[in-house]
Amino acid sequence: MTVKQILKTTEHRPWELSQGNWKFYQEWNNAVFLHWRVEPEELKKFVPDELEIDLHNGEAWVSLVAFTMEKIRYRYLPSFPPISDFDEINIRTYVRYRDKPGVYFLSIEGGTKISCEVAKRLSELPYRYSTMNRDKGIYTSLNQNYNDHLNIKYTIGSPVRDRTPLDHWLIERYALFQDTERTINTFDIHHVAWPVYDIQLHHAEVNYPRFNGLIRSNKPDKIHYSTGVQVIAWDKETYLQGSKEH
Repeated sequence: MTVKQILKTTEHRPWELSQGNWKFYQEWNNAVFLHWRVEPEELKKFVPDELEIDLHNGEAWVSLVAFTMEKIRYRYLPSFPPISDFDEINIRTYVRYRDKPGVYFLSIEGGTKISCEVAKRLSELPYRYSTMNRDKGIYTSLNQNYNDHLNIKYTIGSPVRDRTPLDHWLIERYALFQDTERTINTFDIHHVAWPVYDIQLHHAEVNYPRFNGLIRSNKPDKIHYSTGVQVIAWDKETYLQGSKEH
């Protein structure tokens, strides 16, 4: 799809598109979603006080999303594959800020060192480098500094025709909130609705010691697969103790 077509496809969104010009284009491709129910009180230990834990039917969730980032670029510039294309794994949870639902990253890893450095400087997101390997039906990652390890083997199934309200709640998120030492940064994004497929996990090792109180099992409570989406992102907005800065 062209960017114009993407921007005109808005019926699935929970609020209107951001005003002003978008800044970044990127693609999130071949995404594996692993979801776990978690205890809200345990989750609060990892989330800034300014962010409210978002609940679905009274339940809190954490998700690991393993995908391939491609073609990330500024609006008026071409992408540069040595930097713009890399594998990424993030562990996220679901929050609200100023009455807007979105996601908050507990962890974010990239498979290319220079891509992690560039992404961290441009976005202030807490990217870190991990050794990653991706092949058909296989995704592995290792970070020796944190002793983090992921190893999954899977088979992709048929398209999901009838998504449940929980499916929609877990995957259709159009804002990201991230904290720095002084601020909460917010990012609005847009894409068409994720195309979702069934997925069968044949093997799963999910070892993130910092989050043992959240991810207590190698068997997720829910899983999804998507071929991916083309993503439009606006520049971040920064909030300091309730005051808006630009």
